[in-house]
Amino acid sequence: MSITLSNAQNRFLRGQAHGLKAMLQIGAKGLTDAVVAEIDSALEHHELIKVKVSAEDREARDAMVAGLAERCGAALVQRIGNVAILYRPSQDHRQIVLPRG
Repeated sequence: MSITLSNAQNRFLRGQAHGLKAMLQIGAKGLTDAVVAEIDSALEHHELIKVKVSAEDREARDAMVAGLAERCGAALVQRIGNVAILYRPSQDHRQIVLPRG
């Protein structure tokens, strides 16, 4: 399942995420099943989260963020440096209403 966001929705989510603190940090062990499960749970509860990714270089960090978004079925809203913003609508209790378009 892949989520596609319009430019307006992406801008809206970036604004919503501006005041958020990074909830989780992915370290040297990378994308373990436990980390993916924790992020999956955080997305279900919060819908929009920031994650810090520690990797040796930019390519490794990009690959880790892309793999994380894919495994969690989330949209990558933005990545700046080692912080990624992920969005996935909740199955049970939607909190964020995206603008149309």
